[in-house]
Parts: sequence; C-alpha cells; structure tokens
Amino acid sequence: MTTVLICDDHRIVREGLRQFVAGVPGVDKVDTAASGEEVLARYPHEKPDLVLMDVRMPGLGGLEATRRLVADHPGAKVIMLTAADDRDQVAAAVSHGARGYLLKDVSHEELCAAVAHALQGEDLVEPSLRRALAGQNALRSVPPGTQLTERELQVLTGMSQGKSNNQIGRDLYLSEDTIKTHARRLFRKLGVNDRAQAVALGFRRGLVS
Repeated sequence: MTTVLICDDHRIVREGLRQFVAGVPGVDKVDTAASGEEVLARYPHEKPDLVLMDVRMPGLGGLEATRRLVADHPGAKVIMLTAADDRDQVAAAVSHGARGYLLKDVSHEELCAAVAHALQGEDLVEPSLRRALAGQNALRSVPPGTQLTERELQVLTGMSQGKSNNQIGRDLYLSEDTIKTHARRLFRKLGVNDRAQAVALGFRRGLVS
C-alpha cells in the first residue's frame, strides 16, 4: 500500500492537497498532519512512502522537522511545500535531506506529476539549485580570510543580478574579455567552478546581498 502524508498547519491547505494527491495513480492512502511534531511522532509507526512538508509552521518548522526525520530515518522521502520560491529555505531543506520542493500554487497536473516522480525515487531539485548547493558545500573549504578586489566584488555583484559578462562590462566600462579574466580570478579565489556556485557562496558569506 502506497501512503502519502501531508503536513501543513492550515486545514484548508491540507484537505485541498489531500484531494489532489488521492487522485495520483498508485497512491492508495493519503493522511494529513498539522505539525512537524505530529509527523515525527507518527512516522516510525506509519512509515508513509512520501511526506509533503510545509516549510513554515508554528512550533517545529518544516526545516527542522525534516532534518530530524531524515536523521532518524535516512530512507524517508520528503518534499517541501513552500508558498514562495524561497531558495534559501529550499536549499537548507535539501541540505537536510529533502528530495526537493513544490510551490503551493502549482497546478493540479504539476502536483500529481511531482508526487508520482517522487514516489518513484526521483528528486525534484532543479539543476541551478543543485549548483547553488554545490557552492554552499564549497564554503567549507574556502579560507575565511580570502579577500576579493573591489573589481572582483563588482563582477560578483553583477553575476548575482543575473547580468551577462557583456552587460557587466558595459556597466563597468570594461571589455567582456576583461570581465572574464576577473571572473576566472574570482572563481579561483572562492574555490568554485561556475557563476551559480560563486553567487551562492557570495550570498552565504555576505559578499553580495
């Protein structure tokens, strides 16, 4: 029997999601919980095949509940539910063992497809977030005293704003090749491989905001 447990502190959200998930092919039973504490108490006895966990809840929030759940039950499959595309929260959840995330405003079809994929063991983590997580992991090996030049910080800031090397160059009155040179030095100093990792690390260390 395939069981899904939905955890959200709002009853109307729980019930709405329950009705949707109940229609997913292969799902035999859908239960609901109102708090992270309830999930931790019930999981050892019920062992649902998938947990949909709200990120923000009173008391034990979804992030900490997920961390504890996966620590005690490494095989647990948890997908985070979030009302906004909060990448920091999602990244923290995935680093704690969640298999991915879903925005609460996804369509019925998207929700059903995501649940089906998760039950099959697939992760719901987009590639760009994986790169950002890799950048966070790289933080552990970066010397805290690493200093960037003012120009390198300007280039990193441009990257964090989603600008291309050409756009950054125009803003700084520099050639695109010069920006690429600064970017290579920036990556080397931070110990990262690409823009996504550099930006993630920059946010983590307060180099950009």
